[in-house]
Amino acid sequence: MDFDQVRTFLEVAKLGSFSRAGHKVFRSQSAVSAQIRQLEEEYGEKLLDRSGKSVRLTPAGEVFLEYAQRLVAVRDESLRAVADQGSDPRGILAIGANEATCLYVLPDVFAEYLRLYPSVQISIYRNFSHKILERLDLGLIDVGIVTLPVKLPALRVRTIFRDQLMLMVSADNPLARYESVPISMVVQHPLILPRTGYSRQIMDRLFRPYRAELKVRMELPSVGMIKSFVAAGLGVSIISSSFARDEVRSGRVKLINLKDNELWRELGVVYQKNRSLPRAAQAFVELIQRRTAPAGLDSAPHPS
Repeated sequence: MDFDQVRTFLEVAKLGSFSRAGHKVFRSQSAVSAQIRQLEEEYGEKLLDRSGKSVRLTPAGEVFLEYAQRLVAVRDESLRAVADQGSDPRGILAIGANEATCLYVLPDVFAEYLRLYPSVQISIYRNFSHKILERLDLGLIDVGIVTLPVKLPALRVRTIFRDQLMLMVSADNPLARYESVPISMVVQHPLILPRTGYSRQIMDRLFRPYRAELKVRMELPSVGMIKSFVAAGLGVSIISSSFARDEVRSGRVKLINLKDNELWRELGVVYQKNRSLPRAAQAFVELIQRRTAPAGLDSAPHPS
């Protein structure tokens, strides 16, 4: 058994497909099949069930999955520990964040980080906050950027970003002439909602009293799609103000305050208290806290 086989097994288990896993690990489907077959021969058990449309873990595969994750985590931890013996941060910075954070918060931070520490390779696990916390608990990533609050005693939490949630409308929407509007006016317009996530939870709570009159036109999986469809006049939505900065500057959309509902979204950097941070991760935490405190924490641009 080698670590390439283990990593390939983990990708097949996650994606439920030999071909998709092959794309992820840059191998042909036949090479992926050969790696899995070698693992199964070594363990003397079928690890994956290939009988259906998708590949599923067998009971033996379920058992091996936990050990495979731990094997990879220990290997990565050993690589980072050896890299820490040098004078400067190097090796891999394993970080978790959701898609919007990767697109609208982290690029400038990463640019400065890699300018300071060019020997570090950044590995990003992109998922929702609760999945990132699970990954952190397993030791598969060094730090996470998650939506607050997080109340887990095993984690150290540092607030790094605070952004206002505002109503987003197209430039020619009738609401665009207002500086602030009540929810009762918002629900008179077709809504474009995120499918999941923190903003969706906030909207569900805000719109609950008006459920009978809601006109939900779309539920979309990404911030980018929501912005494009709002700009095209297909509906209105609620968004973190900094995520729509470029569209506001170009005049495609307008952001409006919600009357009697001042809403904020906070991000924090989180990591395990009882686990020593690799030097690359420690340098990242220090950099992102420097960039966001003290003024940046409360004054992320709120275009309107």
